[in-house]
Amino acid sequence: MLMKRKSIQAPDPAEHLALDVLNWLIADEERLGSFLNASGIDQSNLRQSLRAPGFLGAVLDHVMGDEAMLLACADSLGIRPERIADAWRRTAPPEPDDPF
Repeated sequence: MLMKRKSIQAPDPAEHLALDVLNWLIADEERLGSFLNASGIDQSNLRQSLRAPGFLGAVLDHVMGDEAMLLACADSLGIRPERIADAWRRTAPPEPDDPF
């Protein structure tokens, strides 16, 4: 008898990269503190925030807002900064429709 398997969805590459960036932020207290202050998230509920829509986009947004941080992060992850920028665009919320 053949059994159907549940479909396993591969993680979105942009979200996977955002998690790598988050881990990079977490690895340094000063970087993490800067992100937590900017986002208003408390360190105690950081894990819960991972489930919130838009959280990973906010992580990338934070890094994209500081060129020196973007370059340091990309260098540490061994990738080009453009990959982070691309992931940032892909995780950003959709632009509202402009009625004009």
